[in-house]
Order: sequence, then C-alpha cells, then structure tokens
Amino acid sequence: MGHVHHNHEGEALTVAAKAGMEKAGEQWTTMRAAVFDALASFSQPASAYDIAEKVSQAQGRRVAANSVYRILDLFVGANLARRVESANAYVANDHPDCLHDCIFLICDQCGQTTHLDDDTLAGGVRAAARQAGFAPDRPVIEVRGRCGECEAA
Repeated sequence: MGHVHHNHEGEALTVAAKAGMEKAGEQWTTMRAAVFDALASFSQPASAYDIAEKVSQAQGRRVAANSVYRILDLFVGANLARRVESANAYVANDHPDCLHDCIFLICDQCGQTTHLDDDTLAGGVRAAARQAGFAPDRPVIEVRGRCGECEAA
C-alpha cells in the first residue's frame, strides 16, 4: 500500500471533490455539487434513481436519472466516486486524491458495503490479465457475503 490516506468527510469531502473535478479539467457546477452532496449523504451504495430522487426533493423539481448517470460517470472518471458493479450503485470516494483499484465487501443480508484498497491484490489481477494478453483498465473486485454484525447475529 505504501502511504496513508487522508479520508475526507462532510464539507472537507466536498472541497476535495471540487478540487478533483477541477484537476480533471471539469467545472464544478451547481448540479454536479448537488449530485455529489446527495451521493455523499448515503451510508450505503446508492443508485442513480436514489440520487435523482434526493436531488429532486432538495431542489423542488424533477431531476432525471439520466442526467445523474452522466454526472456519476464523470465522477467515477475523476475518482470522486466508485461504482459497485453488482449493485449498479455508487459510493462517494472519501479519498479522491488517491487513485487505487478498490475491493468492495458487500453484505448480502444488510447491504453494508465496505471499500478496501489493496494494491497488492489488484496488482496481481492486473498482472494476470496482462499475462493473458489483456490490457486491464480497471479491475473490479467484489466479495459478497455477510458483514461481521450479520455474521454474529
């Protein structure tokens, strides 16, 4: 792993996200800020529809999920959000200034999703792909099972 993450939360997370978006050459618009704030407010992965509903309620007008999807794709590309592939849902990246392949541990019972960075494991996946003649862009590693709380219950 090699370094310590500076995990952001609250207003500091929004400031880091805005900086990350601008570093990626994109503008931090009012709608992008609203989508990020909604995404960051969820304690579990949220779908574009969940986020669109939350933004719609906050703005008092309907926001289309298609618009939210486009913004989320931009966020993933700028490392501001991570996509949980198996759930078609997203989580805010609480350390957008670090670029890592991540591993999601997803509880099938309560839905809790834990994000781990393990460059050794992801590096092994990348190396195996290259050895098979494949150029990996982004490994997706998701482990389904039960979290500690559900396992103990």
